[in-house]
Amino acid sequence: MEHEKFEKEEVSPAEPAENIRLEGISIILPSFNPSERFDMVVDGLLAAGFSDIIIVDDGSHDGSKAHFERAARYDRCHVLTHEENKGKGAALKTAFSYLLRNHPDAVGAVTIDGDGQHRIKDILNCAYALKDNHTLVMGCRDFSAKGIPARSRMGNRITSILFRFCCGIRLSDTQTGLRGIPQCLIPQMLEVRGNRFEYETNVLLELSRSHVRFLEIPIETVYEDENKESHFRPLMDSVRIYRFIIVYALSSLAGTLADLLLFYGALRLLEAIPHETAIIISTVIARACSSFLNFNINKKAVFSGRTGYIRTMLRYYMLCIPQMLISAALVTLISRLFGNSASGITTIVKGCVDTFLFFLSFRIQQSWVFQSPKD
Repeated sequence: MEHEKFEKEEVSPAEPAENIRLEGISIILPSFNPSERFDMVVDGLLAAGFSDIIIVDDGSHDGSKAHFERAARYDRCHVLTHEENKGKGAALKTAFSYLLRNHPDAVGAVTIDGDGQHRIKDILNCAYALKDNHTLVMGCRDFSAKGIPARSRMGNRITSILFRFCCGIRLSDTQTGLRGIPQCLIPQMLEVRGNRFEYETNVLLELSRSHVRFLEIPIETVYEDENKESHFRPLMDSVRIYRFIIVYALSSLAGTLADLLLFYGALRLLEAIPHETAIIISTVIARACSSFLNFNINKKAVFSGRTGYIRTMLRYYMLCIPQMLISAALVTLISRLFGNSASGITTIVKGCVDTFLFFLSFRIQQSWVFQSPKD
């Protein structure tokens, strides 16, 4: 619900002459148990000329309510309240819903954090770059700079590598909270899964599948007191962020185990026929069963979206069948080169070949098979 308004402050922050360029751009500021830095951020936004600041109190303790009450005294600030903590993703969705209801013709919104990590000049640069098109503006930090907390540096590097290698998304900062979102993308933002820190990662995956462009804006890297005010939980939130890769790996592991067991069993049953022929037949039998299992897990748990079942299945098997033939051909070639005909050794060779194909398949499934339809 929206927080009750208080009397307007006697002294209103000055608005620069450039504020005409900010017309139609809202600021979205989710916060949980803010400190005095939150007040400084709000004051800076008002002084910069932003005319619509949507603040979400995500179930903060009573001791922090004064910061929201202070912000609510300004006519340009709108404070929305969660009675209990729901997570950053849920807070952003609350703000997005408010924006669509109250400003349907807006250019878009810039999301920021309330702990002072984002400088006003960088927020302005992201706002100026925001246009009414299918481009997500990303305020990206430089993690090679001095003074970056080790956990932040390592976490960003790992995530960036995984995104580039597995998803084909090239971003120098995947976890930035400073993002410019055009109005045309706001409805899609409400459909993205996740209510906590994983939400911002899921946004990148969903928008990438919808062929949304990413525009990186370099920003200053700020970490006050080793980022102690962050509510990020290294273990739990990392698992949430990497969930899509973890579940895909488990799905592929289940499919691979079923595939290898069926492959080995079929090879033993077909020992009376030529070994090369047995490999091909066993590969087809094993893959026909394991692929159906893998497809349904991926469709429901990994790449869930707005794609139709039949259409997606057709694409999946357009990938699966060539992948199966490549696997059979490589296993046959390797077995012939090394003069091997033992079922156990051939199964190990197949496992190595399919591990390589695992990564290639992920990229294609993410970017094409389970691709979200264009709006």
